[in-house]
Amino acid sequence: MNKPRFGVVVFPGSNCDRDAVYALRDILGCPTRMVWHRETDLSDLAALVLPGGFSYGDYLRCGAIARFAPLARSLREFAAAGKYVLGICNGFQILTEMGLLPGALIRNRDRRFRCETVPLHLEPNPSPWTAAYPQTAIALPIAHGEGCYYATAETLQELQNQRQILWRYGVNPNGSVADIAGICNRQGNVLGMMPHPERAVDPLLGNTDGLPLFQGLLACLQS
Repeated sequence: MNKPRFGVVVFPGSNCDRDAVYALRDILGCPTRMVWHRETDLSDLAALVLPGGFSYGDYLRCGAIARFAPLARSLREFAAAGKYVLGICNGFQILTEMGLLPGALIRNRDRRFRCETVPLHLEPNPSPWTAAYPQTAIALPIAHGEGCYYATAETLQELQNQRQILWRYGVNPNGSVADIAGICNRQGNVLGMMPHPERAVDPLLGNTDGLPLFQGLLACLQS
């Protein structure tokens, strides 16, 4: 069976794009190409990753300029068509700036950049993003200065009612409301998360807790 083709977006300032390509191409063996931020044709792709980094230098606000990239319109159409989009760290920030996910990412509670491995709990919400996990408690790396997820009480209630919260911190590193580390849209095809699953896919690194996320997505695309 031919494996689906993935794309990894590259903005000026992206720095985790090659990590994502490594996870998809070298670990899972999926055809994967890097998508320059000025491209507009995504028709050859089954799923798209917005990686971590500092898109456009994170001037103004994280993800605020990336929302106007030439790619943005095609990305909106890609998501609206039900295709899968994963935003990691800066990618999560971009998805909220674009309105593809609710809420916002703001400065960490302690105003410090946090770079460490944190415990996470998977919420019991059915999703291809978490379907391949045999356990509900894992650990993934984080690396962010503006990773505090904020949402109004109304939005938070809606996220809970629609079962859109997929990841929560076991120990909250940044002040995120309700310990939220990752959410999806109502349709379930767009996921944003602050932890870095692409940095935890190789046994050589001592952690493979990020691998089931990509395996679950791949299984969904092949079903």
